[in-house]
Amino acid sequence: MTLTADAASDPTLAALLRIAAALERLAPPARKPLDLSAADAFVWHAGSAELVPVQRVNRVALSLLRGVDRVRDTLAENTERFARGLPANNVLLWGARGMGKSSLVKAVHADTNQHLAVGERPLKLIEIHREDIESLPALMGQLRSDPHRAIVFCDDLSFDGDDTSYKSLKAALDGGVEGRPDNVVFYATSNRRHLLPRDMMDNERATSINPGEAIEEKVSLSDRFGLWLGFHKCSQDEYLAMIDGYVAHFGLAIAAEELRRDALEWATTRGSRSGRTAWQYIQDLAGRLGKRLEG
Repeated sequence: MTLTADAASDPTLAALLRIAAALERLAPPARKPLDLSAADAFVWHAGSAELVPVQRVNRVALSLLRGVDRVRDTLAENTERFARGLPANNVLLWGARGMGKSSLVKAVHADTNQHLAVGERPLKLIEIHREDIESLPALMGQLRSDPHRAIVFCDDLSFDGDDTSYKSLKAALDGGVEGRPDNVVFYATSNRRHLLPRDMMDNERATSINPGEAIEEKVSLSDRFGLWLGFHKCSQDEYLAMIDGYVAHFGLAIAAEELRRDALEWATTRGSRSGRTAWQYIQDLAGRLGKRLEG
């Protein structure tokens, strides 16, 4: 800032101008205008209140997700209706670890866009981190006036102890006076059906005068999700079907008996059978075979 002649001759005015210039430098930069046409997927940065485009989403093809046929079809139908402008529900995908809950959300998003008619706006996927959930109402406020339709997605959502950020989630899902934006749905994954640890719910029941009312507000959070999709530990046959699907898709050359023996031994050493365990085995197998996992 250049001092004027008056400021140069008036020490008080000069000091005020320097203070004003310093405050301008300290002010946060102007928020970038919302531009959902930049990509099909974004990450919400609560600190700067902006959406950062993701040019390449880490996901697998929908056809490779095995053992979750029923929930896959239900989620795909809900997502397709929403993408076409029809009513759709918020979705909570809950249950066993490593069974592909977040992978399914990303795969269904990509599959839905592939089936949209020419000229239809692509569906957007916006990830919000668990620690930023209090900013969800602000994010939905920004999305309300955008012509695109968007899935706001939070992976591994849960609340512990005295955490009260669940109130922001309830407010966003209810939408307050304005209601939830018609162009936004909220998908979340969690290991807990009610998003709270069981011991926390039991403790509140035991120490409350009215046990039912003591936890009603927190348990009712999961009621804001119109669809609850449960994921359960897979059987041995389902686990091997996942392995076979990956092997065929990536063209990994290995004898059937050797594959079965190695895959079961891999699961045994890790103490679980799941989609994540299957994928980790395939990565190890591909590495040993000198094969890149592409396609």
